[in-house]
Amino acid sequence: MKIRKNDICLVLAILAAALLFFGWQRYNYGKITENARVIVEREGEIIGNYPLNVKKQLTFTDGQGKRNVLTIQDRQAFMEEADCPDKLCVKHKPITRNGESIICLPHKLVIRIEGGKEEEVDVILR
Repeated sequence: MKIRKNDICLVLAILAAALLFFGWQRYNYGKITENARVIVEREGEIIGNYPLNVKKQLTFTDGQGKRNVLTIQDRQAFMEEADCPDKLCVKHKPITRNGESIICLPHKLVIRIEGGKEEEVDVILR
């Protein structure tokens, strides 16, 4: 099988398109999450509001000594530690997109993202 000039041009065009698409995705990801905020609420009252694009480790303690450690890094937020019995908030995946949340029900703590990347559509039903 002989490789022709047009075959090489086609391969180079596909590689160039893939590189452009990858670069566009990376550029838009940073741009979309640039103004995203991590909102922390306890019993419906906002107790913290932090940018998603900085590195922070925050400890939240209520009047009864209930403790949660929230980490914000790499444009995502996750619960690193909690002294609640089930630790579901610690097992939750990191949140990055607008509307995502982590809830620690025993401590009545809600962590949510506002203004970040929009949620992608999984399925459209008719």
